[in-house]
Amino acid sequence: MHTYFFGGPVTRTVKTLILVNVAVYVLQVVSLRLFGSHFIDLYFGLIPIRVTREMMLWQLGTYMFLHGGVFHIFFNMLTLFMFGNELERFWGTRRFLLYYFITGIGAGVCSWLIAMNSWSVIIGASGAIYGLLLAYGMTYPNRIVYLNFLLPIKVKWMVLIMGAFAFLSSIGGTDSGIASIAHLGGMVIGYVYLKGSDWGERYRRYNEQHRREQLKRQ
Repeated sequence: MHTYFFGGPVTRTVKTLILVNVAVYVLQVVSLRLFGSHFIDLYFGLIPIRVTREMMLWQLGTYMFLHGGVFHIFFNMLTLFMFGNELERFWGTRRFLLYYFITGIGAGVCSWLIAMNSWSVIIGASGAIYGLLLAYGMTYPNRIVYLNFLLPIKVKWMVLIMGAFAFLSSIGGTDSGIASIAHLGGMVIGYVYLKGSDWGERYRRYNEQHRREQLKRQ
């Protein structure tokens, strides 16, 4: 049994994503401290009602690069570092980056669909991060990691626990519940994306078998 804590040497894409997120967070802090303005959050964070009424569609992607505090960005980037490096090495840069944005934007779309008229400001890379956790759990289900840096647990169980918490939080009916939809949405979108090729192959085989059976009857 092998124990893994960090994902090995940082890869180019993971490093770039971390740098971009940190740079944007610095801009948020500077904007707030120097100008007393939340302009960045209000214009680039995901506010469902502004997407609905003002067609600010870019918010479905830009919200991923904003964060609400030091601990928020720290734990998101730490998780990206711990699990993203190995996934990028396994998948390659193109597939990894595509998956990251599909799950992140997909999580944003899920949050918007659930609360189209909400004024809540949703920010953070958590949707994409939860998608990465789901992918890591499906790729390396029996890897051992330390939950909260203390409890050794298989990745597949950790992913199930986090998914369950996200689901329970999402039905809470509060602003935090809306944000939790992004976490759960990242996992759901990630699962559909990863399993999509399998389902497509099964559908192709079914059609091929059906066609052969029809030819036999003729």
